[in-house]
Amino acid sequence: MVTPLPGCPRAMLLAAGRGERMRPLTDACPKPLLQVHGQPLLTWHLQALARAGVANVLVNTAWLGSAIRQYYGHQYCLQPMLDKRNTLSISYSNEGEDFGVALETAGGIARALPLLGPIFWLAAGDVFAPDFAFDAGAARRFAAGEVLAHLWLVPNPPQHPKGDFGLSDDGHALNLPDGDPRPRYTYSTIALLRAELFAPPWCDIPVGNPNGVQAPLAPVLRRAMDAGRVSAELYSGLWVDVGTPERLAALNAQAPGA
Repeated sequence: MVTPLPGCPRAMLLAAGRGERMRPLTDACPKPLLQVHGQPLLTWHLQALARAGVANVLVNTAWLGSAIRQYYGHQYCLQPMLDKRNTLSISYSNEGEDFGVALETAGGIARALPLLGPIFWLAAGDVFAPDFAFDAGAARRFAAGEVLAHLWLVPNPPQHPKGDFGLSDDGHALNLPDGDPRPRYTYSTIALLRAELFAPPWCDIPVGNPNGVQAPLAPVLRRAMDAGRVSAELYSGLWVDVGTPERLAALNAQAPGA
């Protein structure tokens, strides 16, 4: 197993969605297993996490979840590092088998919370961000602070021109009201989160989500933003929301690293 570095929390990768906009490709293949430059989308995150010294990753599944479990099993090893000390441990939260549906992001996190620890990385398995570093230093700074979440924001892609959240000069994410002229940026789906965010007054789903409540993450984040408890920064590296067959084809048509 990887020896966890100080400040390297566990990680959760979101892989439960149906991928409706990606059909027909996702009719027989879960979206995180679709390939970009010769390897599944999810593998790019696993590689980055292993390089960063993260030792334990939890993957939530629903649609075709068994295919993801069969593909990765319970460990991932960076090539050519075949020594078990360089192996990433993978566990699963099987929402589809437990409840018959995906629980959305907040519901899925609440379900997995007992396995995640007090702080954890979060990333969606269907975004391509090959250069993102799950930096141990960022995790240590987050752990030493008081904010409940730290988000990486990106410039708005063509399919999401209005963005999600604002960003203050002092690095706080802003829940801007309608009509506010300040710029909004798109949430990359990559974040550091504190388990405390998934408790009242921010979130009222019981730890472990025993009833399988479906709930999105954005309202939880917006409540915390209104209390000044969410920080953020802009990420300028390559980032693609691989949401349609056309975007996947365009990404694969580019030279790696372009």
